[in-house]
Amino acid sequence: MKKEKCIICRKPLNDGIIINGRGICVNCEGRIIKAKANTDFYEYYKNCIRKTLVQCLPRGVTKDCQNYHL
Repeated sequence: MKKEKCIICRKPLNDGIIINGRGICVNCEGRIIKAKANTDFYEYYKNCIRKTLVQCLPRGVTKDCQNYHL
């Protein structure tokens, strides 16, 4: 069975959160929570999540989620 990797740091995923079948490790989860909005780190995490999860959206669902702060 293929070992899942964190969508942010690409390290093997032992624990963390799963979003749409994709994992974020505990370390990256903590960094995301502590990141201040509109910083380079925040933009990096946002882009990693968007790049990975937008591909998982079903056809017809818009990727412009204006109600969510990705």
